[in-house]
Amino acid sequence: MKLSKRLLAVSDMVTPGSILADIGTDHAYIPIYLVENRIIPRAIAMDVNQGPLARAKEHIREHALERDIETRLSDGLAGLHPGEVQSLVIAGMGGALTVRILREGAQILFSHDMETPELILQPQSEVPSVRMYLEQNRFRIVREDMVFEDGKYYPMMKAVRVCDLETSSRCADTIELNFGPELLKMRHPVLKQFLLHERAAQDRILKSLEQNGRGASDNKGRLSDAAGQYCERMSEVLSYIRLIDEALMLYSG
Repeated sequence: MKLSKRLLAVSDMVTPGSILADIGTDHAYIPIYLVENRIIPRAIAMDVNQGPLARAKEHIREHALERDIETRLSDGLAGLHPGEVQSLVIAGMGGALTVRILREGAQILFSHDMETPELILQPQSEVPSVRMYLEQNRFRIVREDMVFEDGKYYPMMKAVRVCDLETSSRCADTIELNFGPELLKMRHPVLKQFLLHERAAQDRILKSLEQNGRGASDNKGRLSDAAGQYCERMSEVLSYIRLIDEALMLYSG
């Protein structure tokens, strides 16, 4: 099994020897790769739809791993039992869906008599909201990575639950929520590329806003509703630019 850069980076975060649940498995590439290379002993490949699960079963059969990789039809974590796995992968979904799956799977994540599984997450959007969820639920991000593939940037993270209230009470600041505490700490080179890409994109948006915002007030000098929206959007863009610049400053030292 050969994986894309994105899936290989996700797989590399799974702790060797753990039993894995791959949520939204699609083709079951990650479980097949990890079991085939003897990184983990077995896995559960799960999906909410029959079509992707059928594809997963076929790929598992092609690699003769039916005894090591089980498939389950499941909406999020609903098909899992507490303590059944040590590692959870949720990759390739939007951030809002990722958070919903984690919230609705609270029984699996927060069972008092079972060890909480590690989370390997690769949200495709709304990444700050995923980091916020982890922060608010006493998960600490212990590892991050970012790859650039097929014209897109893919951030990913590994998080473990911290039971010590004092250790877990730290509030991540805005720059960490947006760009990742570990990515910033290691001055990740792909993160720098992403920041420069985002800075250029925001400059284009700012220029467009400035051009379209001229003459936004009415003939009495009052701001129209559209002008109010313009000002709000302008403020958002400028705030994000300041955040990007703050992150880029870390690379200048």
